[in-house]
Amino acid sequence: MMGLFSQAGSHIKRARGLSVDDRAPEDTEPDDTSILDENEGSVIISLISQLRVGMDLSKVTFPTFVLEPRSMLERITDFMSHPDLIFGAEKCDDSEERFTRILQYYLAGWHIKPKGVKKPYNPVLGEFFRCRYDYPNGTQGFFVAEQVSHHPPISAFFYISPANRVCIVGELRPKSKFLGNSVSTTMEGENRIMLMGVPDDGEYVVTMPNMYARGILFGKMVLELGDTCTVKNEKNRLFCDLEFKTKGFFSGTYNTIAGRVRRGNSDTGEVSGRWSHVMEFKSIKSGSKRVLFDAAKDGQSIAPKYVPDIEQQEPYESRRLWKDLTQAIEERNMERATEAKSAVEDAQRELRRKREESGEKFVPRYFERHDGRWEPKLKIPRDDSSEAIDAVQTWIWPPAAE
Repeated sequence: MMGLFSQAGSHIKRARGLSVDDRAPEDTEPDDTSILDENEGSVIISLISQLRVGMDLSKVTFPTFVLEPRSMLERITDFMSHPDLIFGAEKCDDSEERFTRILQYYLAGWHIKPKGVKKPYNPVLGEFFRCRYDYPNGTQGFFVAEQVSHHPPISAFFYISPANRVCIVGELRPKSKFLGNSVSTTMEGENRIMLMGVPDDGEYVVTMPNMYARGILFGKMVLELGDTCTVKNEKNRLFCDLEFKTKGFFSGTYNTIAGRVRRGNSDTGEVSGRWSHVMEFKSIKSGSKRVLFDAAKDGQSIAPKYVPDIEQQEPYESRRLWKDLTQAIEERNMERATEAKSAVEDAQRELRRKREESGEKFVPRYFERHDGRWEPKLKIPRDDSSEAIDAVQTWIWPPAAE
């Protein structure tokens, strides 16, 4: 084991940009890889020397230079970036077409990623992120996410666009482990999508692939999605098993996916491509193909979100809570970033200590647990009236107390 760390150390100390070994792995995009400088490498080696294979990383503090400057609660909004793919799905008479539109929505969220191998901030208990979308057709969408549990970490989220008849409720329960030359994050939890104009469809349930940061000891750091996730609509007996394929050591291609769509036990279609490029659906019955999503062509048309200025946010809203850390990262001041990150985490530990001493139990603001699932504390409106829109907005942004 020590020989492995020595190899990593000697690799990091080489001058960057001079060696063939320092090039990004073949088939990757430049933004998918990270090369550490000597100081960053020394920090990583010091950190890894304290780890053991299989160790749970939920309580490990990572250096700030591996952080993406936003909270995990905000990163969830990546899946709300292409609403045009799902809006209007309720008007499709064919249940298989509605299912395909759900697949498009899901697959279109993965191309949005930070440069290099980065992880978002771990939300603290009670932290929340909320935003509004103003769409070109004059309609709106609303989103809120909250950290409802710290150990284990659970992020609950809710999205609704009453006028477009779409509602999404879900939760993420990430679990990270050290695997030797990589770190894996198992993304437990699910998205539950409702097309409110087709109530008989029930829920479309989507799970997540796992994430792997490769090459943390030797080689180049690369972020990959891997393993199998599912999309299912039990009411219409429609299912899709999607495999996010990781690249083999000697062969294969980065960012590839493959899946089969079936109704009951009969296959109806195939999904293939690269989630960072183009993904296609092929009908088994007709043999025809259609593009599900083209990241190069359509990836720039991301729906902008409106977030109030930091001065207007509450103390536990994500951007305000982490503003000092975000500013320090953007200024590449890693010493100040570490101080800012520690300040938030130390305050959270002190708050947890006081709760334990007083016997106070944390109660989430926006979500509550029902039958093992986190649900919004809101009677979800089923119509697109102005009253429904007002009810959602007032729940997410309640009037300030006099």
